[in-house]
Amino acid sequence: MPFHEFRLEGEYVELNLLLKLTGIAASGGEGKHMVADGLVTVDGVVELRKTYKVRAGQLVRIGDNEISVLPEID
Repeated sequence: MPFHEFRLEGEYVELNLLLKLTGIAASGGEGKHMVADGLVTVDGVVELRKTYKVRAGQLVRIGDNEISVLPEID
């Protein structure tokens, strides 16, 4: 299973942008479609809100990709 670590730059990142920034989606729009199609889970629960605020400590999964969201470095 491909594992990604994403370090926040701020308090949160929107879910569709997280998919883009980790290279799972080619664009934010593609990320929105993935979320709308019910393909993405956050902490094991299907998330349908495209701009859901993903915060440090959360785990995002799509297909066989897993993204661990890390806190911003002070």
